[in-house]
Amino acid sequence: MQRFALVGAGFIGAVHARNLAAHPDVEFVVVHDVDGARAGDLARRHGTRGTTDLAEVFDAGRVDAVFIASSTPTHADHLRAAADAGLAVLCEKPVATDLASARDVVAHVRAAGVPAMLDFNRRFDRDHAELARVVAAGEVGTVELLQLTSRGPSLPPLDYLRASGGQLRDQAVHFFDLARWISGQDPVAVSVTGSALADPRIAEFGDVDTSVATLTLPSGALVQVDCLRRTGYGYDERIEVVGSTGLVESRRQAAGNVLRRSGSHTTTDGLHAGWFERVEPTYAAALDAFVRALEAGAPPPVGLEDGLAAQAVAEAATLALASGRTEPVRY
Repeated sequence: MQRFALVGAGFIGAVHARNLAAHPDVEFVVVHDVDGARAGDLARRHGTRGTTDLAEVFDAGRVDAVFIASSTPTHADHLRAAADAGLAVLCEKPVATDLASARDVVAHVRAAGVPAMLDFNRRFDRDHAELARVVAAGEVGTVELLQLTSRGPSLPPLDYLRASGGQLRDQAVHFFDLARWISGQDPVAVSVTGSALADPRIAEFGDVDTSVATLTLPSGALVQVDCLRRTGYGYDERIEVVGSTGLVESRRQAAGNVLRRSGSHTTTDGLHAGWFERVEPTYAAALDAFVRALEAGAPPPVGLEDGLAAQAVAEAATLALASGRTEPVRY
């Protein structure tokens, strides 16, 4: 049994708490949050303890691993604390709020030698994983073009968007990671076009809600990532890889598989209402992969270096959006 502490009892913390409590090889030891009432409520729902004392989290006598699901500005400090305590750590993205700090944190954690994983959960989507396997096996030949789509059903609150770091750092970064993972290459350059179409007020703080990023890979292959914050038809996520001998696609997923026919009309189930409904199973799958790695004494499948690389792409993309130029990616 791996003894886990959870840091963060907000929305995503509650998702991870449910998965920790349900995992057969996890002993869910404690939930931490700066809001003691929130920590206590989440802990009671899952038969564990709540605390506002971080010393209870980073206690190697009681805990084997820490799951960091707190607010983004706290990630770096909590990663350092876990490393200093000799604890394995699974962390929500990003590693830190800026790239320089993220580099320092990754170096610190690696020097400590503790197992560490970034929760890029979309790698654990069943269909995305099969697509990646097909590409790695050479079944579509040499990769020439990747198309990745992330289209949200509704605009998040403006207060969230102001603090998110921008669409490219917040939303597109998952797909920058998927592009690296699927292609096996680190993008060398990026150009971006974007607009604030769903709500023009987003432009007032330098962000966009609709963007297209084009990445150039070292092989010369191209990656296109299109992101929308708001659609009129549900959450749309898909990946297409065109190779020299064929194509593989992880298709958009409907909320159900019921088809109805009446006269000349055919109706099928629509897409998931939101991003969470679409990707919810991937969180449990990512946790399980981390636990299995700990049990086997193997490196976790998504290292902090992967988060660092995706963040470097997101930083270059953010600069490209502002400059209107193609920008190099500086790892």
